[in-house]
Amino acid sequence: MNKSNFKEKIISELDSLNREQQKKMLDYLLSLKLSQLKGTKGKELLAFSGAIGKEDLGAMKRAIAEGCEKVDGNGW
Repeated sequence: MNKSNFKEKIISELDSLNREQQKKMLDYLLSLKLSQLKGTKGKELLAFSGAIGKEDLGAMKRAIAEGCEKVDGNGW
């Protein structure tokens, strides 16, 4: 199947779906597209090792412990 026929087949099949199914198909296609994105290799990030001082790391750790580990029973 050549590229043109392949696209026509996809469009034909898409046209046969209802609106909700088409939405799911679009979501799936977008997720496929996102899965192709590549991140930065860890080796390239090593240059940033130690960039944040110990005092700042301690402050971040305390802020997380104080603010992020609590459950608000009255929250949404």
